[in-house]
Amino acid sequence: MSGIDADFAAMIEQQEAAARVQPAPPLDAIPPDMVRAGYRMQRQAQDQNAPKDVEARDLKVAGGAGEVPARLYRPAGVGDPSGLLVYFHGGGFVIGDLETHDGHCRRLAAGSGCRVLAVDYRLAPEHPFPAGHDDALAATKWAFDHAADLGADPRRIAVGGDSAGGNLAASVALDLRDDPQRKLAFQLLLYPGIWPDEETQSRKDLDGPVLTRAALEWFDKMLAATGHPHAHRALLAKRDVENAPPAFVVTAGFDPLKDEGREYAERLSAAGVPTKHVEYPSLVHDFYIMADVSPAVAAAGEEAAAALKAALA
Repeated sequence: MSGIDADFAAMIEQQEAAARVQPAPPLDAIPPDMVRAGYRMQRQAQDQNAPKDVEARDLKVAGGAGEVPARLYRPAGVGDPSGLLVYFHGGGFVIGDLETHDGHCRRLAAGSGCRVLAVDYRLAPEHPFPAGHDDALAATKWAFDHAADLGADPRRIAVGGDSAGGNLAASVALDLRDDPQRKLAFQLLLYPGIWPDEETQSRKDLDGPVLTRAALEWFDKMLAATGHPHAHRALLAKRDVENAPPAFVVTAGFDPLKDEGREYAERLSAAGVPTKHVEYPSLVHDFYIMADVSPAVAAAGEEAAAALKAALA
């Protein structure tokens, strides 16, 4: 695979060799909890060296139908109050949790000097659309309303997420733009899933690595947003983006989602939203939570943290 980061290429080769010896069953044949457990185990094994000087505290925040778990990260030496990033993990709205993204959230907190509130929103298919979106919106409102308890400055609150979490962050940013009491300062969208109306070229051309067509179809089926009366909250391709908060959008060259992420950044810019788009042409989907695979992840993480720091200074 020409042009891919050498360390990720080696990882992919190892995984493909293992799959030839013992092919994985189709996702539909595996209970979602088993898929989640396997994903958690794999990603935790690939991210063992996160900053140690970040305090983490588990708590409960408001969700769309009761409280949901969350984790507040406080970097060493941070002042009170500080900026706050409300963060939503990736995983196609079906997998991923506080543990899969723990190292990533620690790096964002340490690099930005801001607190990070990671939200463990409800997952499909047990909780189909719009449960996760309802939780994301409710948790962000809760963060504004409890900013003092969190040590956060309500004028410096951002939303962020990767992949499906980037979809949640972008959706919340649009839902809150007319709320005078809860004005988001920034949105950090890391290889976001925009769920386009029409298949993009990168979705046509790329079947993996990491994110395959079969996985995308499975996530879409589990979420069950298509045809829902409020599907626009997840299927963001035609949503009006005017007056959205400033954005930092990241895409990866070997990611089926790269075209929709790039197009979303272009739409934000065309609507007058201050937007910076960065593409890492040699990297793959999910790279932020595979920090031990390649030194390129640390460099990209530093750039995202620097953007957050500048936005919430």
